[in-house]
Amino acid sequence: MKTADLVDAHGDAVRFCNLPFIKLGRRKQFYGPIATVKCFEDNALLKAELQRPGEGRVMIVDGGGSTRCALLGDQIAMLLRDHGWAGIVINGSVRGSAEIEQMDVAVFCLGVSPKKSSKDGAGRVGGAVHFGGVDFWPGAFAYADYDGLLVSDEDLTA
Repeated sequence: MKTADLVDAHGDAVRFCNLPFIKLGRRKQFYGPIATVKCFEDNALLKAELQRPGEGRVMIVDGGGSTRCALLGDQIAMLLRDHGWAGIVINGSVRGSAEIEQMDVAVFCLGVSPKKSSKDGAGRVGGAVHFGGVDFWPGAFAYADYDGLLVSDEDLTA
């Protein structure tokens, strides 16, 4: 599955997230149904969600585009790996990037920061989020590879 092929085959049925993601982890392509978290400089809800079975889903995190502190580090990335998530897309930053790069995970993010986030539980789980010119909602599908991130309303790999 290549995003370029999906665009060619499905045209307007796929929407392109227009952000310059950094791609970390040994897995550089992934796809699956979407789960969402919206949080700003606070990763408590994200950590709790990644402890649930991922079942091949893609976690989409709207961190408000903040690069001031990290929403994901190497310890939380292990949850992603160990609980069966296909990958994670963060509209924000991560830390522990050298360790994450060596892990069998797929992480797309806007940047890196050594500063950790707060842990107050601010934000929400589920529901639509919007960034990079695209709406993401649970039940839609995300497709990601070296070329970028696409979203569709249905599973295009079936």
